[in-house]
Amino acid sequence: MTDAKTVSEKPSTKQMADAIRVLAMDGVEKAKSGHPGMPMGMADVATVLFSRFLKFDASRPDWADRDRFILSAGHGSMLIYALLHLTGYKAATKEELSNFRQWGSKTAGHPEFGHMPGVETTTGPLGQGLANSIGFAMAERHLAAKYGDDLVDHRTWVIAGDGCLMEGVSQEAITLAGRYKLNKLTVLWDDNEITIDGKVSLSDATDQKGRFKAAGWAVKAIDGHNEGQIRAALKWATRQDRPTLIACRTKIGRGAATMEGSHKTHGAALGAAEIAATRLGLAWTHDPFELPENIEKAWRKVGRRGAKERKAWEARLAASSQAADFTRAMKGELPDNAFAALDAKMAELVETRPAQATRQSSGAALDELFAAVPELIGGSADLTGSNNTFVKGTPILDAPTYEGRYVNWGIREFGMAAAMNGMALHGGVIPYGGTFMVFSDYSRPAIRLGALMGVRAIHVLTHDSIGLGEDGPTHQPVEHLAALRAIPNLLVFRPADTVETMECWKLALENRDAPSALALSRQKTAAVRTVAASENLSARGAYELRAANGEAKATLFATGTEVPLALKAAETLEAEGTPTRVVSVPCFELFFQQDAAYQASVLGRGTVRVAVEAAIQQGWERFIGEDGGFVGMTGFGASAPAEVLYEKFGITSEAVVAAVKARL
Repeated sequence: MTDAKTVSEKPSTKQMADAIRVLAMDGVEKAKSGHPGMPMGMADVATVLFSRFLKFDASRPDWADRDRFILSAGHGSMLIYALLHLTGYKAATKEELSNFRQWGSKTAGHPEFGHMPGVETTTGPLGQGLANSIGFAMAERHLAAKYGDDLVDHRTWVIAGDGCLMEGVSQEAITLAGRYKLNKLTVLWDDNEITIDGKVSLSDATDQKGRFKAAGWAVKAIDGHNEGQIRAALKWATRQDRPTLIACRTKIGRGAATMEGSHKTHGAALGAAEIAATRLGLAWTHDPFELPENIEKAWRKVGRRGAKERKAWEARLAASSQAADFTRAMKGELPDNAFAALDAKMAELVETRPAQATRQSSGAALDELFAAVPELIGGSADLTGSNNTFVKGTPILDAPTYEGRYVNWGIREFGMAAAMNGMALHGGVIPYGGTFMVFSDYSRPAIRLGALMGVRAIHVLTHDSIGLGEDGPTHQPVEHLAALRAIPNLLVFRPADTVETMECWKLALENRDAPSALALSRQKTAAVRTVAASENLSARGAYELRAANGEAKATLFATGTEVPLALKAAETLEAEGTPTRVVSVPCFELFFQQDAAYQASVLGRGTVRVAVEAAIQQGWERFIGEDGGFVGMTGFGASAPAEVLYEKFGITSEAVVAAVKARL
């Protein structure tokens, strides 16, 4: 249905916002599932942002100097899908909108990075998009310091809801942003006073504006449906010297005929009758997913608004002496000869065979990598000296210059991991961050989302077992290896010595489509790689470290500091007449990617199989089978020196020998 007015008249900002409202309620109604209230409530704010402030070009979603728009309140995904469709993103078709939340669609229930161009990060678990934005903003400031404002000069805009601000990670995120004075970061808070259960006051009475002010943010409150106030506030935000919060007082489900302001619009379709009445109230006479021609033209013009600026930027890039390096870094490609110094060091270590903690080995790897891979940005959650994540002489990343490459994250494991995801998604940097492995419990939600998105973020997790000793069971991880290995697309490395640690660092850097977790020991461990190899043996996830003397009758599997125990047990068994082979297993995930023939050759079918790891057994069944033996932990640890703990918990070479003999 059309009329002459819909073709010729220039639409008002409200009419353009109404297009978002109608597309949102239509998409959710078609799916019979979703969240129409937030997109309808924030449509006015989003319209002003996209039409007047956001720097982007819909024809080039990958433009490196575009502004980043993050929908932290990811349940309102129809807001971003509607915006992408209206502004002319090629992939955001009418068909995709009408296929919202269905199998194979790019319009997933919550925005997913990699599915739809224009979606900068996967959101939905509330608060994480806000925390990601800190990493985006930090990466922008660092790269601007490195390459200059001619190549890097953009903002990060976030729409967050009450749920994002209630989640604990929001506190970690906003205090980081305030500390680092990230003035190109603006959070638009959908201050609608509603959650799924009802009024926010049911569960929260926080002065959010006061909280942000206390964290060092500039704060302004506006009517989120007043175009003039929205425009003035967004302009104000661009002039501040610190991050900005704009509290946008809105009505959830704005425009709905009878349900405006109701929590019932939060997480359910409005229903056919309400939608029909809403269309009437908005004077919207078009069928579902159909747009008035004048509104469609106006929105398409918005999508082209940044083309001139993008072309000027491309000209500056082409003329820049840094063009090749900038392009390579943004693509995520490593420099030529990135591993030359590391390879030379590994060749030396095979000869010198140092006995040291693998956390020290990791630090040694970084000593060789840091200069060769200038995109590396490291940090630690206040455990720098313990995690060995600092390379001597590295400048600290800090305001006002941001050129440094080491971040003092503070005691914020979740915030650190989420910001690392944001850094990796932004591009141009490769983030790594350290903490104790037991505190991966705090950062796990961000590690999981990083794995879901396939980002290269490297989590340095030291003090990886009861071997950390006297700090006791609160700090001794026992179930954490199994928990991390349960996350799809996460590479979990537990190297046995310095050479394996360096091999694992290479693999973490080479894998551009998966995050990595390096499980590293506090206590010293003997060198096990004493023969030079022509390939990265850890790349296959598991490999035969020691062959049996004759036809093998037993196969021992081990990781990390338990590999020397397995080697000692094999010596005992061989001396007693039982030919025994030892397999080092630095990475389960890479091993299970190998072909069946290789896996069979490593598993040693037809032999007694026993695994040893100072952790719980879960996950080892694929190596040892139903009848195999396992020497490890069955409960929590205790406070004592490492060597005492290993003896008291029965993680010894003698226990491994006994487990083999019991099965011969």
